[in-house]
Amino acid sequence: MNNNDEMLIKRCQKGDIDAFEILIESYEKIAYNIALKMIKNREDAMDVSQEAFIKVYKSINKFNFQASFSTWLYRIVVNTCIDFLKKEKKDLSIDSTIKTEDGEIKSQIADTKNTPERILEKKLTRELVHNSINELSEIHKVAIILRDIHGFSYEEIAEITQTGKGTVKSRINRARIALKKIIMKDKEQNIKNFV
Repeated sequence: MNNNDEMLIKRCQKGDIDAFEILIESYEKIAYNIALKMIKNREDAMDVSQEAFIKVYKSINKFNFQASFSTWLYRIVVNTCIDFLKKEKKDLSIDSTIKTEDGEIKSQIADTKNTPERILEKKLTRELVHNSINELSEIHKVAIILRDIHGFSYEEIAEITQTGKGTVKSRINRARIALKKIIMKDKEQNIKNFV
C-alpha cells in the first residue's frame, strides 16, 4: 500500500467523505469489472460495485492495515457479488453477452488479421469456455475468474476469499481440471451432434 492510500484511509476513518472518493477512484474500474464478469449485467454490476463501496465506507474503521487495501476491497466486492447472485438465483457467469435495457450486446473485438474461419473458430472456442465456466461450482468459478481472468496472485486470492494459499492453489487446480473435463465432454457432444 502506498503512503497516499494510507493517508487517505486514515482520513476516511475520521469521516472524511472527500478522501474516500479520492481513495476508491483508482479501484472503481477493477471492482466494476469483477462484478461484471461475475454477474454479466452492466446495470446490476454497477449497482453491486456501488453497494460494495458503501460497505467499504461503512466498515473502513475496521481496516487494520494488516492486509493490502486493494485485497480487502476486492474481497468485499466478491462477497457482495456472491450475495447478489444468491438473492437473484442467477448463475455465476463470465459470458461475453452483456444485457442492457435496449437488448443484448456481444462484447467482442474484431481481429482484421484473421480469416472469417479463424474468427468463427475463436468465437466458438470462447463461447465454449464461457459456457463451461458456467457449469463450475461457485467456489471454482470465483477461483477461475480471480486467477485466470483478472490475474490476481495466489496470496491476493487467499486474502480476497479469506482462505489459505494452499486452499486457493487446490481450488484453482481442481477448477482447471473440472473445466477441462467439461470442455472435452462438450466438444465430444458437439462432434456427435455434427456427425
